[in-house]
Amino acid sequence: MSSFTTSTTSNIFESGKYATKLRMVEAGTSSHEVPIPPPKPLLIAMPLPSQDGEFPLLVFCHGFLLYNSFYSQLLQHFASHGFIVVAPQLHTVAGPDTTEEIKFTAQVIDWLSEGLQNLLPLHVKASLSKVGLAGHSRGGKTSFALALSKEINTTLKLSALIGVDPVDGMDKGKQTPPPVLTYVPHSFDLDMPVMVIGSGLGEVKRNPLFPPCAPKGVNHEDFFKECKEPACYFVVEDYGHLDMLDDETKGIRGKLSHCLCKNGKSREPMRKFVGGIMVAFMKAYLGGDNTSLIAIKNKSETLPVELKTVEFRL
Repeated sequence: MSSFTTSTTSNIFESGKYATKLRMVEAGTSSHEVPIPPPKPLLIAMPLPSQDGEFPLLVFCHGFLLYNSFYSQLLQHFASHGFIVVAPQLHTVAGPDTTEEIKFTAQVIDWLSEGLQNLLPLHVKASLSKVGLAGHSRGGKTSFALALSKEINTTLKLSALIGVDPVDGMDKGKQTPPPVLTYVPHSFDLDMPVMVIGSGLGEVKRNPLFPPCAPKGVNHEDFFKECKEPACYFVVEDYGHLDMLDDETKGIRGKLSHCLCKNGKSREPMRKFVGGIMVAFMKAYLGGDNTSLIAIKNKSETLPVELKTVEFRL
């Protein structure tokens, strides 16, 4: 299944210059269209250039009990600026332990070098030397866990890491296994630049009966405290843990995504910011163009949201 968008603007918080295509790919047996199937179902967002082009890669891990398709608008925003995004469906039913998701993410990364190019248009080439890893919520934890792992190695070197409102459990002392946070400042042993994005409302309860979606003690603040330089950190005021998802998310889980977490007034501003800041970060560290990231640091870039925190360790 494929879908397309067209685009012409270059502002990082708006769609980029490339039209984009979304492609759903099932795992399992090989076929003429999918000669080397992936280890997990994938949603691939790709740019459609008018001539041959080589583009950096981002592997994006979804949040707890969410579908990769819930991020379609975010992934297309990112792809429109000249990136290929591979978003595996790591689980549909999940317990507290993320070990299998960490292993599956590594398997997807290993698959890229042999299977991805077959699924791209002839004039779109994946740059396998420029691979970033990102994840939202539990997927953020999964991404950090894999990047930090000494036991699980990937055949492709990771060049950048992004945590989108990452969560490591229910509370300090109630981390889901395997725990990522150690509560030792600057202790993450990561040989790559890191960006952490947080939501200001993620730690706020929507309903007294349910815990917050990104509780203090295991959220973005704690992840960034353990990052070494180079790292950057942004917390968005007045937006919630799921506000970067699509405007419409279907099914029971899609409906629940609108009512379980404390949300902002609409999803579009947060989604534009997350997509844009990911573009700025990846361009700076994988593309050698730090113009947009420095403009945001210097507060000379117009943002779609208000930021509660901006911090750089360079």
